[in-house]
Amino acid sequence: MRKYSVFAVAREALRAHKGWEAQWVSPEPRQSYDVIIIGGGGHGLGAAYYLAKEHGITNVAVIEKGWLGGGNTGRNTTIIRSNYLYEESMDIFEHSLKLWEGLSQELNYNVMYSPRGVLMLSHNVHDMQSFKRHINANNLYGIDNEWLTPEQARDFCPPLDISKTARFPINGAALQRRGGTARHDAVAWGYARAASDRGVHIIQNTEVTGIRRGPNGEVTGVETTRGFIGAKKIGVSASGHNTVVMAMADVRVPLMSQPLQALVSEPMKPIFPCVVMSNTVHAYISQSDKGEFVIGAGTDQYNSYSQTGGLQIITHTLDAICELFPMFRRVKMMRQWGGITDNTSDRSPIQSVTPVPGLFVNCGWGTGGFKATPGSANLFAHLIARGEPHRLAAGLTLDRFRTGRLIDEAAAAAVAH
Repeated sequence: MRKYSVFAVAREALRAHKGWEAQWVSPEPRQSYDVIIIGGGGHGLGAAYYLAKEHGITNVAVIEKGWLGGGNTGRNTTIIRSNYLYEESMDIFEHSLKLWEGLSQELNYNVMYSPRGVLMLSHNVHDMQSFKRHINANNLYGIDNEWLTPEQARDFCPPLDISKTARFPINGAALQRRGGTARHDAVAWGYARAASDRGVHIIQNTEVTGIRRGPNGEVTGVETTRGFIGAKKIGVSASGHNTVVMAMADVRVPLMSQPLQALVSEPMKPIFPCVVMSNTVHAYISQSDKGEFVIGAGTDQYNSYSQTGGLQIITHTLDAICELFPMFRRVKMMRQWGGITDNTSDRSPIQSVTPVPGLFVNCGWGTGGFKATPGSANLFAHLIARGEPHRLAAGLTLDRFRTGRLIDEAAAAAVAH
């Protein structure tokens, strides 16, 4: 597949842009593959890419029920950061952030990674103590994170209201300058293009309806709406529907699926230079390259496989945005959407072998799945190829729910659960 470059754009401009190739191939499924990955989001497509690139396994199929990026990969607020508290979390999110920094060059695809900084607001003594604990842990682990006074926070983000009479007064903020945003669709398309270029089959609009097992319990393939497809190994990375897919192999996983909503405003001129998050109020906001304010809400407090949520959740979120940024009160909201998050009890992900031989699962990313995309995909490919977790994901196995060694990242998740 030809590389994208300024020269390619110039060349195609002279041809009325009629010479571009399809970004990825959509072949008919083979009878069998070495590896099948269920789920065509960023994690699944990325894992297929790294299986081919780093492990030499190219006989791989990614099977997606709908279209690429139609799930949570295209339904999030695109925030990227690695300032989590525990070593297990810092390992994987920092690994991911480092991959984000060179991902456009790696994939020859502009994922529009923008390290504009992530500012996490403190409103009370508890927030201040919690954030400073995170900052100290991050700094000791070699991860950038720093404390700002209210005045420094306003200098970094001028629209911020730091007045003492504010309903939610700000007493400081934690800042990770390397954090930022990326284009969610581009991540899925970039991985799809790069994986397809290495021989991976991408099979869209095909629903997996069952997982077939052999006489010894090992996986032998998947039943789909296009017939049976054999496989020696199966990786499940189906986001909010992981519980449904894993149940096909009689495996229960400790997950709760809940709707998570977001919305965008009408386009505005560039005014908002960073990402701002508030755990206490609960709201988070950034400005896209198109000028829209991208606003995220908290999870709805019920389990559901629906991509809709309660109106009161986004109403509360917009109330919070108006309190933090009074100048935005007359801005009109244009679109609202929802995704399905799969949450563990400790709000940390799972990458693990399962009791079924040949079956691997990547799940439980909750509200942090997008920021983890390249790191999760890279380590999931290692798990599938080697049959054991990478050292950076060694603490994220299912076994922790048996031993009680949980990784409580509910505070660092920055989303109301």
